[in-house]
Amino acid sequence: MSVPEPPPEPEHDEQAGSRSHLLPEELAVGSDDPQGQAEAILAESEERTEHPDPDDPQSGRRTSENTV
Repeated sequence: MSVPEPPPEPEHDEQAGSRSHLLPEELAVGSDDPQGQAEAILAESEERTEHPDPDDPQSGRRTSENTV
């Protein structure tokens, strides 16, 4: 028996709705599930933000001292 996933948080759901509008490049090739695609992209992005790869020099948050 699997545990059902909790409902998406309103902010995340709003972001997915906004991101589910296809970009021109995506319109050219189409998408069967733009909402699902947007949710997957946002989940992956959130995972990278919450758990950055310590070996990746581009991961992690920068401070104002690291900017120009």
